Amino acid sequence: MTRSINKALVGAAALLVLAAVGCTDTTVQPKSTITDANVFTDANSYRAFLAKIYAGLAVSGQQGGAGQPDLDPNFDEGFSQYLRLYWEMEELPTDEALIGWNDVGLPEMNTMTWNPQSNMLVMMYYRIGLQVAWANEFLRQTSDASLNSRGVTGQLRTDIQTYRAEARFLRAFAYWHGMDLFGSIPLVTEADPIGGAPPQQATRQAIYDFVVSELQDIQADLPASTAANYGRATQQAANMLLAEVYLNAQVYTGTAQWTAALNAAQTVIGSNAYSLNATYRNNFMADNNTSPEIIFAIPFDGTHTQTWGGTTFLVHASCGGSMNNSTYGIDGCWWGLRLKPEAYNRYGAGDGRASYFYTTGQQVAVTSIADFTNGIAAPKFSNRTSGGVAGANPTFPDTDFPIWRLAEAYLIYDEAFLRGGGGTAAQALTYFNALRQRAYGNASANLAAWPAQNAAALDTVLAERGRELLWEGHRRTDLIRYGLFTGGTYLWAWKGGVLAGTATDPKFNLLPIPASELVANPNLQQNAGY
Repeated sequence: MTRSINKALVGAAALLVLAAVGCTDTTVQPKSTITDANVFTDANSYRAFLAKIYAGLAVSGQQGGAGQPDLDPNFDEGFSQYLRLYWEMEELPTDEALIGWNDVGLPEMNTMTWNPQSNMLVMMYYRIGLQVAWANEFLRQTSDASLNSRGVTGQLRTDIQTYRAEARFLRAFAYWHGMDLFGSIPLVTEADPIGGAPPQQATRQAIYDFVVSELQDIQADLPASTAANYGRATQQAANMLLAEVYLNAQVYTGTAQWTAALNAAQTVIGSNAYSLNATYRNNFMADNNTSPEIIFAIPFDGTHTQTWGGTTFLVHASCGGSMNNSTYGIDGCWWGLRLKPEAYNRYGAGDGRASYFYTTGQQVAVTSIADFTNGIAAPKFSNRTSGGVAGANPTFPDTDFPIWRLAEAYLIYDEAFLRGGGGTAAQALTYFNALRQRAYGNASANLAAWPAQNAAALDTVLAERGRELLWEGHRRTDLIRYGLFTGGTYLWAWKGGVLAGTATDPKFNLLPIPASELVANPNLQQNAGY
């Protein structure tokens, strides 16, 4: 998080003259008349720069789907896209997903056998650093001193204060991922000089405190949570990020924050800005931007936001075997992603959330990772709309990726309640059963009461998270919070590189700091065990 950051900071001003996709409105390509002489006097330049920070979650370079990459040009650009990397970190080492390819870095993700040289985690580390670098530079260029020196006043000055809050949210979002995946990492802000000494390594507690403080501080300046602000960092998006951070506080800091997690989730729910989509599947279709359930999403657009990562990866890689690619609105299958048996077997008869699973010619057992027919196919994301119309581009889907949905706010409330965070059993059960009733189409699978044993009740919530949030990028973090990701208490197919699963070292609860970063920054210490 030093070499890539410094490179990004040196070239930050150059980013503004490049076309950026995804902006605020994040689905529209910004227009600007920027030149070297007026780069920060053109009002649109501030919006364009913020758009680049948003776009860092969606695209992999300055030219979609590949060309002019943000990171190492010698590395396949599709494999270095932020969401694709994060999804792989959260899903492939768990009981939910595997991928049949043998590309460098993927086999060790499938089997939880990575090391400090593994390409996927190295690229993830630098992606996080790049997001932080862009946000920091935006904040430097929009400080009061900088705006005063340019004579920025009036409505633009007001708008920029909102943009600054959004940039701080995006930085906090990246730091959350860094803290969650890598633990103790450098904490660099706009106050740190460019090109100075390599940054010190901050504790996980310090990163946690910074993220919480930032999210609390920017609340009033963020856009309201309305349909018009879809895809932006809104006030309720900040509350959802707080809920996530609080939910995992015991892992991050050693001190639980169940009450804070429950309260943050309830704030989102109580805002009445969101409602459950009547049809579960519609949260993952090409027109899911219209879903009333999505709190924060990474928008994708087949015309303007082209990438080989993101939902392009998720839609194409989930297709193979005897599946017809046109069914999913795409021009070809990549024969990659399938379910591990434990995920498939979690669904009961009648659960409509499994209705999209493709079983023809597929077997449940995965005796060969490379064989696409080993493992049930799970094309959760589709490039067709809820009305069956194909997306605008059969190669690059229009399907957005939901980072958070109202359903997860319900499940956070449930878990935090069961762990002693307050709330009521009746309210928690109401939220839980709302998801079950949507899944089954009736009340037949509703819980009449929580299991008498609290451990059993918590297991019920974890299993429901696995069903409701399958392949939405939560599973690794969930299993770690429950103490099940490493060790031998819970085994699944190919855990530790063994077909039946085997106990793994607790060191894998954290990813290692990349070996290249340890060389670049002598202030860093490797995570224990690597």
